[in-house]
Amino acid sequence: MSAFRAALTTEFLKARHSLVPWGIVVGFSVAPLVGGLFMLILKDPEAAKSLGLLGTKAQLTAGTADWPTFINLLGQAVAVGGAILFAFLTAWVFGREFADRTVRSLLASPTSRRTIVLAKYVVIATWALAVAAWVMALGLAIGALLGLPGWSTDTAVIAIEGIGLGAMLTIALQTATAFFAGIGRGYLAPLAWAILTIVASQILAVLGWGAWFPWSVPALLAGAGGPDVEPVSLGGVVLVILAVLAGMAATIAWWERADQTG
Repeated sequence: MSAFRAALTTEFLKARHSLVPWGIVVGFSVAPLVGGLFMLILKDPEAAKSLGLLGTKAQLTAGTADWPTFINLLGQAVAVGGAILFAFLTAWVFGREFADRTVRSLLASPTSRRTIVLAKYVVIATWALAVAAWVMALGLAIGALLGLPGWSTDTAVIAIEGIGLGAMLTIALQTATAFFAGIGRGYLAPLAWAILTIVASQILAVLGWGAWFPWSVPALLAGAGGPDVEPVSLGGVVLVILAVLAGMAATIAWWERADQTG
């Protein structure tokens, strides 16, 4: 068995036997369920009030109960929720070594540190992509169950491509989160970094600069900004790729130079 395969198997076993990744699956599943609830309320507000789902003074401004509105809500959930939950997953995969005090034995193992980092990245990407695919499938099933109008194959393909690409870029950007898990030796620094980028993304998107801020690009591609927001250019995607590569290089460099005092 190669060193990378052994490291990858070990990391997958850690994830499978922990409740954290499964908790992320459950937490992310709430997004399409809440979106479906909003569609149900918008579809028949009076029935929703009679069932106690909507207060007499409450109003929803999400739009109409149709596929374009529901897909937009799903895109926002994947983009914003993914930025939080995927960062949490990354912080756990890298930060748990410090919290569990297993980092010393990990750094002293014969497996190269670069191999360990790459194995962790593969586990994060695999798990996060599976969760994103599950959320999209669940959302489409809920929309079909509600019988939402406005379905078209072309619209669905474009929406799924946008949400899928946004999810993949959100996952890829977690390389920086992994770096902060190393220098912070735990969970707090990477989670603080994630919150900082989410806040900055929202502010820059409002100011019209979101398409040029790497951590805003995935949300815009997923449709979270709405139709009036500046579209993402090829230059914005290139900036995301550069940010991903910089985060990966910084993470590998830190792990290769880390001592065993963690």
